[in-house]
Amino acid sequence: MALDTVLVAVGDDDDERLDALARTAIDIAGPAGATVALLHVFSEDQYRRVRGKLEFAPNDEVTPDIVARRHVTIRNMGGALEDAGIEYTSQGAVGEKGERVVSVAEQIGADLILVGGRKRSPAGKAVFGSTAQEVMLNAPCPVTFVRAD
Repeated sequence: MALDTVLVAVGDDDDERLDALARTAIDIAGPAGATVALLHVFSEDQYRRVRGKLEFAPNDEVTPDIVARRHVTIRNMGGALEDAGIEYTSQGAVGEKGERVVSVAEQIGADLILVGGRKRSPAGKAVFGSTAQEVMLNAPCPVTFVRAD
């Protein structure tokens, strides 16, 4: 299967997984020559809070894409991809994370989705987090689950 576009989904709760997500994206996209599409999905409350912290001027056009590009998760991931010579795009979305990831994957024709998750207890290993599970069950392409170290 040829990989042209790898979608990497991140949110505010992925700070501890950014390095693992970046390494995985580089390992997959680099040899394939694929473009990485970074997607930061905000909840409504997170979007309002982050948008307020970024102190936009009153006349500035503000969209989820612009807020995501200025957010630390996208800046850090983008920097790691640039350092590795990987082409990337970035965008933002507001809403339920799993639904938005699936929707964007369909829109951009993603060939693979990377989602992060946390380490689970032995009993919890049988069930992924709700976002990862939503994406895995509904994605239009394969999904790779990346957990933090």
